[in-house]
Amino acid sequence: MHTPEILTARRAADLIADGDVVTVSSSSGLGCPDAVLAGIGERFAETASPRGLTTLHPIAAGDMSGIKGIDHIARPGLLSRIVAGSYPSGPSRAEPPLVWQMIENGEVEAYNFPSGVVYQMHRAAAARQPGVFTKVGLESFVDPRETAGRMNDATPEAYVRHTMLDGEEWLYFQAIVPNVAIIRGTTADEHGNLTFEDEASPLGALDLAYAAHNNGGIVIAQVKRIAEAGSLSPQAVRVPGILVDALVVAPDQMQTTQTRYEPAISGQLRRPLSTLDPVPFSLEKVTARRAAQELHSGEIVNLGFGVSALVPHVLVEEGLAGSVSWVIEQGAVGGVPLLDFVFGVAQNPDAIMPSIDQFTLLQGGGFHRAMLSFLEIDEHGSVNVHHLPTRRHVTAGVGGFADIVSSAPEIVFIGSFTAGHRDIAITPEGLDIREDGAHTKFVKSVSSPTFSGRRALANGQKVTYVTERAVLELRPEGLTVVELAPGVDLEQDVLARSEFPLQVSEDVRTMSAELFRPERTGLTLAPAAPHPRIAALTTPAAAE
Repeated sequence: MHTPEILTARRAADLIADGDVVTVSSSSGLGCPDAVLAGIGERFAETASPRGLTTLHPIAAGDMSGIKGIDHIARPGLLSRIVAGSYPSGPSRAEPPLVWQMIENGEVEAYNFPSGVVYQMHRAAAARQPGVFTKVGLESFVDPRETAGRMNDATPEAYVRHTMLDGEEWLYFQAIVPNVAIIRGTTADEHGNLTFEDEASPLGALDLAYAAHNNGGIVIAQVKRIAEAGSLSPQAVRVPGILVDALVVAPDQMQTTQTRYEPAISGQLRRPLSTLDPVPFSLEKVTARRAAQELHSGEIVNLGFGVSALVPHVLVEEGLAGSVSWVIEQGAVGGVPLLDFVFGVAQNPDAIMPSIDQFTLLQGGGFHRAMLSFLEIDEHGSVNVHHLPTRRHVTAGVGGFADIVSSAPEIVFIGSFTAGHRDIAITPEGLDIREDGAHTKFVKSVSSPTFSGRRALANGQKVTYVTERAVLELRPEGLTVVELAPGVDLEQDVLARSEFPLQVSEDVRTMSAELFRPERTGLTLAPAAPHPRIAALTTPAAAE
């Protein structure tokens, strides 16, 4: 039978040739084959080879909080081109990640494409198909009519074009064929069969392996341990050994950026909800509480990084955990999505899907609403979530955002109305706002569009913007203020803080005062409407 070689990380790096296209399975620290990437960097330091690599990353490899990932190979001469759904991100520090330094210095060609689309580009390459037709990214920075996802002036326009098919506009992303796939699992048997029992998600490991293997390439798998041949349950094998050419054993690999091993996020046990840390009372929590009021019990809801990630923890605090099924792009379904640099996983998930299959649900609009954060909002309701001109390395890029918003029936954007120096006190009566040094996030035109408000209106999507001081809706006549926090002056604190005119609803409501007090709010969620065919079974006529 097929038996892969067991190699050191440094020896596995010798399998990579100059000019190779290398695809890497990872999501920040989650599933990152960090040892193998370190081996490639070590080889280059010793031999100045391999050179001129192109790397593919559906989601970022590594981050700014401890796992280097892509930074192991972010060296001029070694890395010449990178195509990624997202990039290492995190708190500001003196020196940005090496890959960001290369991008900003024009030392590498760099593209930022939607994560789900990058996965689909792999699936197309595996099936020997030319590429992917999708509406994801239309009228955003990924659209060739904007920047085609190029991240610096050294990057040529490539891989994506705008086209018409049967009278409809589409983006076409060219498949990219990898020579090498670097993936990660938990256990490999002697024949290379891979299980992922300690992983919080298999991500896209199988599709990346298919893309390389089916095109004559090589697959390197990093694992924690080796098992006897035939000892793994066939039902547990997520990547069959027939695809795996080499194994690298890294017994100390981290489960996530901040987690060595937590069985409650890999589905091996369920921890009591009381083990979750409470969310401190803050403006961000107030905003998350208001956003939670948009939910209905029984809904399927996607969740993004940032303030929006607090919403599930608000539900836990209110005794409503489990009332909503959260779906995260990395693969978790259900449970309680975790915060900060453990985001992307959930405690006590009901299921853990491959990330590429989760994107099938999201791109197809098979959920009720998305709850996402924002950096800027403009007069058309368009949102920038990926681009800060002066500090780009603290943003991850588009990630799965564009995939999610492309067909979401309802979208709730959650964030602060202003940024910078703010003096906002939370009182039992509401907010006391003093912010002479702050700058608005409601700008005339976003610096780079990640989401098109005009397209959302044309598609009939409902879009709501929840901030600490006001709630707005996207309407054909413009962004409209529909709700104000108590204590907020409409003219001074909202209208004058926007670079463009805001519409005001004729019946502006006041936010509930309970949101602004540390105690539980007593939140209740109305039930979601059942599927029309189910509803038809329960009508009096059907009962007869």
